[in-house]
Parts: sequence; structure tokens; C-alpha cells
Amino acid sequence: MATDAPPPAKERHTLPSPEEFTEVQQSAEFGELRRSHRSFAFPLTIAFIAWYLLYVLLSNYAGGFMGTKLFGNINVALVLGVAQFATTFLIAWWYSRHAAAKLDPKAEAIKARMEGGA
Repeated sequence: MATDAPPPAKERHTLPSPEEFTEVQQSAEFGELRRSHRSFAFPLTIAFIAWYLLYVLLSNYAGGFMGTKLFGNINVALVLGVAQFATTFLIAWWYSRHAAAKLDPKAEAIKARMEGGA
């Protein structure tokens, strides 16, 4: 299959040294990136695990409650189970927005500085 794209450039990038990686890791800019990630990811992870464990515990120990019919053949267990999936997708979407707005610009700035040697 032929393409009209030119061949890739032969330009060679030198990798940063271990000392440069250590310097960046200890920088305030990298610390802020790490704090932004942790302040979002850790609380949300803990909340989701608690929500999941609540569902499991209710399923094991509150069978009467989970079997309560809400309408037709739909019971509490089914609604909470579907809510687990909805929560998972909601968290993924929310994290994606957070990363695009807060994490990616900071990470790109650090990457550009390291690759550019500035």
C-alpha cells in the first residue's frame, strides 16, 4: 500500500540522564502534578471501593432488602447492580475531564522542558 507521506525524520532525541529525571521528580512543578492527581484519584477510589463493598455486604447480609421489588420484576439488587456500572463509567468520564484540564497541561510542560533541554 503506497502513501504520500514522507518518511519519518532521522532526527535523534537524546534521553535525559538519570540525574535530570531525579531533578524533575524533586521539582515543585512535578510535586504539584502529583498532588493534583492524588487529590482527585485517591478520594474517588476510596469512595468507589466503599460503594462496591456496601453493595457486596448488602447482597450477602440483607437479602430481604435487596429482594424488595421496586416495580415489576425489578428489585433493589438489580438497580444497585446497574448503578455500579453507571458509577464506573461516570468516574472514568470525570477522570478523563480532570486529566485533560488539570494533569495533561502540567505533564506536557514537564515533558517539553525535559525533551527540549530547557
